[in-house]
Amino acid sequence: MSSKMNLLQKNWLVNSVAEEALSIAIRRYARGRLVDIGCGDKPYEKLTRGLVANHVGLDHKNSFHDTSQVDIFGSAYSVPTDDGEFETVLCSAVLEHLEEPGEAIREMFRILSDGGYLILTAPLFWHLHEEPRDFYRYTEHGLRYLLENNGFEVAELLPLSGFCVTFGQELVYALWRFRKGGPVNPLWWLVPPLGALIQ
Repeated sequence: MSSKMNLLQKNWLVNSVAEEALSIAIRRYARGRLVDIGCGDKPYEKLTRGLVANHVGLDHKNSFHDTSQVDIFGSAYSVPTDDGEFETVLCSAVLEHLEEPGEAIREMFRILSDGGYLILTAPLFWHLHEEPRDFYRYTEHGLRYLLENNGFEVAELLPLSGFCVTFGQELVYALWRFRKGGPVNPLWWLVPPLGALIQ
């Protein structure tokens, strides 16, 4: 089984929670030209269809993710576009991977038109991933500080889950550690359905 399939199985719960929250935020705030910073293979493009004029994907050439859907190569620190180019900026699960998050937030503010919206997600609790490019976790106070200190006015700041989702998701990751040894290990077969049941 591929590592991507393993991640999909292990992350089903948290991905479904995040996608539902993003879907609501996109319906509420997205309009005009949207740039998706750290877009990877553009998993959220389907959520923006019919709501924005263009969904422009931006990522860097050395991304851990498939870059075949990337429209513009650049970075969160340096988007190769004019000031105020976009009415919506989408940045999901990227901020924790940036050494200088304040600089990235400042760049998002620069490329956003007056009255535009930033739709952002960032984790408070999550295991290390995409190492060594995994630097920060964010409280609501940290996010508010970063945003307001770089020109944004916060319209909404919402937690996406709580103890049960966090505990369940991390328990699934703990169980997957017992799948060593391949199909000869009985737990190889037991862990995926147990993980699905927990989620």
